[in-house]
Amino acid sequence: MRQLSSTLLAAQQGASRVPYVKVEASNRHAGVVNLRWERLYTGSEDDYYHAVTMPGDGSLIRVRVTPPSDARKLYRQRVADPTPQSDFSQWVYTSQYDVVTVASCSLGAEAGIFWIKGDRKLYHLKSTDYGASWGSPQFLTYTPTTAINGLAAAFKPDGDIALFFADQATLYVMKRVSDSWQGKVAWGKSTGDLSGVAAVYGGDWNLFVTGKDSDSNFRLWSLVYGDGGDVAAGSWSELKEFASAPADGDFEYRTAFMDKPDVYRCFFVEKFDGSEAYSRPCWSPSVPESKFIDNLWHEPVPFNLTSQYGLAIAHHGDYCWLSAPYGVWRAGLNPQSLDLSADIISLREELNPARGSLTVELRNDDGRYAAPGEGDLSILDIGCQLDFSPGYVTAQGNEASSGLAFTLDAYEHTSAGGRSSLVLHAADGWSLIGGWRARHQFRWNKAAEEMSVGQILAFVLGRVGLKLEVKSQSAVMAGYYPDFTINPGNSGDTVIQRLLSFVPDVLFIEGNTVYVVNPLSADDSDYAYGSSHSVFEGRYRQVGWELNHVQVEGYDPGQGEAIVVDAFSWEQVDRLYDRLRQVEDRNLDTVAKAGERGEAYLRQAEMEAADGAILTPVNCGQQLYDVVDITDSRAGLEAAKRRVIGLTLVYRPRRGEYQQRLLLGGV
Repeated sequence: MRQLSSTLLAAQQGASRVPYVKVEASNRHAGVVNLRWERLYTGSEDDYYHAVTMPGDGSLIRVRVTPPSDARKLYRQRVADPTPQSDFSQWVYTSQYDVVTVASCSLGAEAGIFWIKGDRKLYHLKSTDYGASWGSPQFLTYTPTTAINGLAAAFKPDGDIALFFADQATLYVMKRVSDSWQGKVAWGKSTGDLSGVAAVYGGDWNLFVTGKDSDSNFRLWSLVYGDGGDVAAGSWSELKEFASAPADGDFEYRTAFMDKPDVYRCFFVEKFDGSEAYSRPCWSPSVPESKFIDNLWHEPVPFNLTSQYGLAIAHHGDYCWLSAPYGVWRAGLNPQSLDLSADIISLREELNPARGSLTVELRNDDGRYAAPGEGDLSILDIGCQLDFSPGYVTAQGNEASSGLAFTLDAYEHTSAGGRSSLVLHAADGWSLIGGWRARHQFRWNKAAEEMSVGQILAFVLGRVGLKLEVKSQSAVMAGYYPDFTINPGNSGDTVIQRLLSFVPDVLFIEGNTVYVVNPLSADDSDYAYGSSHSVFEGRYRQVGWELNHVQVEGYDPGQGEAIVVDAFSWEQVDRLYDRLRQVEDRNLDTVAKAGERGEAYLRQAEMEAADGAILTPVNCGQQLYDVVDITDSRAGLEAAKRRVIGLTLVYRPRRGEYQQRLLLGGV
């Protein structure tokens, strides 16, 4: 149950209750600001290697290399105060040519440009006045070859720099420590040729890498070069797969860029060589509040542009910027919201184990909501986030319990009998899960323990932007490593249900977080109804278990023989005779694992054997799978424990209705 203040708790249990309901629309999607890009510049420059950075004064520094037909010349540009009216067409030639690739970074007043030339020389150009003037190029080292397809640099807050470059199949790092450059160090990993690298500092140097694996399959990886945050200083984390394409297919990934204006936001190029060939930038944000090393990213989204060399990203202040040699884009970074609370005519929220919805009707008699998505209503548009907070008027004023979020899927205008309204239809994160389809194949734990059921769940939920958080979990959730494959085209809800079939745990969604709960019969009660919190009406039913005997078959690869384990509820067998379910899973390679699976099925049957519902005044902190005590003398119940498995909340202020119906199951 969500924690409530003492005054809000007293208000919802009082005899005289005054509702307060808050609904806001925001420019977020799954908790992340939805960047709406506006193109500010369209030029005729060639699509080739480039970079962008923004030092502490907010100036925009862009660098580009011309194609081989123009001697691969290096140009730079500084726009002191970039706005939609700025001139982004003026470039300064640096007198450097035969440049293979380029990168840039900045911190405070210092900005740096790095490039590699055809003679394998790596250079650094430095400015200490926000890019207004530049020193002379400093030679740093020779690269092993000229086959450099990735170059990135990132500052540490103390002024140190890490410079990364991909030379064929090897990623190297050079660090500037206390203004002194150290030698290059190789990463010691086995891959095929690399094609791009991006870097952002955040406790460690966090990297995004494109290229091939040792079998020539194309890959996107995240990687951490340690600085003592999540990875020891000077060490490399494992490469963690973000996306993949087979070596004999038509897809590949190239040219990575990354920044962290709010969450990590990466860009890369997806190249397709089949019929209707294309090279298109794609972008992805990381899951809010997740660590970079956890590799939790939203499914990549295509950007409306054709480009082989991608889009570089930077930010300063209220804006995020994208740059290519021939284009500049800008998007607002600030969260924005629109309070709809005062105009609510009616509201209905429904929460179930695999579905949640919110319907809000707003008054529109004076046409105030005639044009959603425009002008003052620009935030209120399809895809925006609706935040719902149920509450009451308390001794402290208006108080509400926040944390519920939905995505606006549709809206409709109604007009009849002199009345007009706008009805909003929104769904919670389950709709995002159901709408996701796997673009690539993923497989874990084929030859070794890589990711547990819980970690695979977190990865899949991250693809729709949802964070996984544990309230309680079984040992199986954290310690079971099944050989698990996701194939292209698999839907999110199908994948989630397959994963949940391995464990006794359940999931519920609140806001942009998916919570794991391991429901145990010994769980304590979270709240009481029928004593201090009144019950208007109740219905309580007890049924026989759907199954009382589970026969689980696994396979012991060491002995080369089947494992068969039976789990029984003998009390239910005595009452109903044998109700059998047979389960086969070759991932179950021990008797203990097979037994745990059988007990999980029986546990679910036990919870489903008791059902019912109660109608009560709204409890602002009620969550799914909470255990509640119910006292209803008319039905002979005295602090009887039930588990909440569904919730419907209705608010109709004109009728004085503010109540919720709780669907109940066994504990």
